[in-house]
Amino acid sequence: MGRPFCLLIYGKTGKKKLPIWSFSMTVITEINDLKRIYERRVPRMFFDYTESGSWTEQTFRENSSDFDQLRLRQRVAVDMTGRSTASQMIGEDVAMPVALAPVGLTGMQHADGEIKAAKAAEAFGVPFTLSTMSICSIEAVAEQTDKPFWFQLYAMKDEDYVRRLVERAKAAKCSALVITLDLQILGQRHKDVKNGLSAPPKLTPKTIANLMTKWTWGLQMLGTKNREFGNIVGHVEGISDTSQLSSWTAEQFDPALDWDKIAKIKEMWGGKVILKGVLDAEDAKMALKVGADAIVVSNHGGRQLDGAMSSIKMLQPILDAVGDQIEVHMDGGIRSGQDVLKALAMGAKGTYIGRAFIYGLGAMGQEGVTKALEVIHKELDTSMALCGKRNVGELTNDVIMVPKDFSGDWV
Repeated sequence: MGRPFCLLIYGKTGKKKLPIWSFSMTVITEINDLKRIYERRVPRMFFDYTESGSWTEQTFRENSSDFDQLRLRQRVAVDMTGRSTASQMIGEDVAMPVALAPVGLTGMQHADGEIKAAKAAEAFGVPFTLSTMSICSIEAVAEQTDKPFWFQLYAMKDEDYVRRLVERAKAAKCSALVITLDLQILGQRHKDVKNGLSAPPKLTPKTIANLMTKWTWGLQMLGTKNREFGNIVGHVEGISDTSQLSSWTAEQFDPALDWDKIAKIKEMWGGKVILKGVLDAEDAKMALKVGADAIVVSNHGGRQLDGAMSSIKMLQPILDAVGDQIEVHMDGGIRSGQDVLKALAMGAKGTYIGRAFIYGLGAMGQEGVTKALEVIHKELDTSMALCGKRNVGELTNDVIMVPKDFSGDWV
């Protein structure tokens, strides 16, 4: 990357030289450039919240590293003019088949984070998915955007709350409900426990020391009223502030969630439904039976069952199981346009980015999310062309080389 540099112009005052102008610039050419700025600008607990997985973090690491095992086939002497990355996801037009994944606490990465990410996605022409555990509420995001976004739902024990949450998403004209299936039991992320993760952050000596180095972040947060879980606080009986929230949340994820309950939520919603967290062929077949519009091959970013297979390695077995009977998307480990290309070439009809856009948001706000999308789009477009394809609909397995044992020869 282009390293940060300073250009200093000095004025003479006697024998001393005093800096009278300084300029610093970082050239953004890849997602990791945004990640480095992000790490410098946000409090440690929120950086760690994003950049961590459960237990040993094996699955978290392999979600990204397993893409490296796939190779692209270069083709030449092909007319590369008139290229397009435009496509559709669940019948919606998209500038490229990349959606912003639901990420909890996004509004703690940057003030009004969900609003800024949604506006960037809308302007770019890709879907934005708002998390149940967002800081900005459904209504706050809807008020600041013009096009419908997607809403992600966690199944909770409080069925009345779930019903009201679904009705709020309908009232906000959300165009799809993304039901997360893999958070019935909360996986442990060691960093979050050690950091005492909370929103807003608890003021311990360790936290205060870190916040003192994050002045820009702090000033931005002081300028917004969105500092709590906007979809929960004030919408649940007995939860009027964050001091009562932790115990309620810990008890609310529904361990009894089954396919019958999923079918009932789908019926309650009445619109397009995407089921996220499918990592097994048999579960993909069950999603097909309940009539989902799409499934997302995902392991929750390696944040739930550590030791599970990476999303990209499970994509082909799931596609083999359901064929073209249901739209299959993929989430997990995508850090570049080439990762997107590889997933599409394997058969996915859409992909999701979570950490990649969070890096941009924490680094530069709305502009950073736009920059993350631009980086991924450029890499996708250029790599597609060098593989001899002019639109994403032409991307099939003839542009990639997959190791024979890529998905594993397991007993």
